[in-house]
Amino acid sequence: MIRISIDAMGGDHGPEVVLHGLDNVAQRRSDVRFLIFGRDDAVSPVLLKYPRLAAISSFTHCEVSVRMDDKPSQALRHGRWKSSMWKAIEAVKAGDADVCVSAGNTGALMAMSKFCLRTMAAIERPAIAAIWPTARSESIVLDVGATIGADAHQLIDFAILGSAMARALFQVERPTVGLLNVGVEEVKGQEDVREAGRLLREAELASMRYHGFVEGDDIGRGTVDVVVTEGFAGNIALKTAEGTAKQIGEYLRSAMSRTLMAKIGYLFARSAFQRLREKMDVRKINGGVFLGLNGIVVKSHGGTDDEGFAAAVELGYDMARNKLIDKIRADIDAFHAAMPTRRAGQRPDGEPTDL
Repeated sequence: MIRISIDAMGGDHGPEVVLHGLDNVAQRRSDVRFLIFGRDDAVSPVLLKYPRLAAISSFTHCEVSVRMDDKPSQALRHGRWKSSMWKAIEAVKAGDADVCVSAGNTGALMAMSKFCLRTMAAIERPAIAAIWPTARSESIVLDVGATIGADAHQLIDFAILGSAMARALFQVERPTVGLLNVGVEEVKGQEDVREAGRLLREAELASMRYHGFVEGDDIGRGTVDVVVTEGFAGNIALKTAEGTAKQIGEYLRSAMSRTLMAKIGYLFARSAFQRLREKMDVRKINGGVFLGLNGIVVKSHGGTDDEGFAAAVELGYDMARNKLIDKIRADIDAFHAAMPTRRAGQRPDGEPTDL
């Protein structure tokens, strides 16, 4: 039985969308239970509409809810210990839930998750991983916003985290991993990226196949299973891709309605356009996974609808079902066994990094 804790007050639309999404999941998954946290006056009337969901859920009243425009420091100051977001995360820490899902404020959710769950041993900073539709299938891209800037060891952490997620999600024994760079040649890019590539090659980990450097257009091609970058570049890439998908959709709608012949052509090609629409439907890939913490937290888009929130919940379900945390810990141990720990400020050859 997979137990999922839910911040019902998160998102732009509140409990109505959240609970509708949970009911969608309840129809498809017979081995799931929900721990729902929120204000009684907002949640209980909506929960009454979904008797199937109510039968497999427990509800806890929380007087405080984190607002979408709260700064992380404000959320921690006013919502720690008592908000619906905190309580949902705390259920994972206590072992009452296997995963937490929220559509709430991203910065607040990350701050509370780090404060409550803490980062894993040997992981310096957590990352947010996103599922990316590609020409081949799907890939994982991280970090997409948790960490602005990253040194070589943090990029290696992200590679380990991403490959473990790929094994849990895609059922691939040795996922391919690439470092996002300005070119595929080994001499290109920042020193931290080149050093991370060198260390990953030397480690020869059994849990991944290091592909080398990849460029921006390789993301959409699906050249590798996992694309590793720092949060500034990753977030821009993610938002650019989402905007491009919407732009293409607008172009197609405009073109198909422009003339009578175009409308007739659309009728003949309707099934093909339907497949394209499904492929570009951002709701189906909704959900960013917070990796590197002692527990699984999934962030849903705040403005998504019920089916989008259901997709984020099912992503968390898959991560818990396939024991993501155990895979990450095993991969971290394997890397440190392959690459002996070095003192801070040393290169792989033991010389100071400032030489």
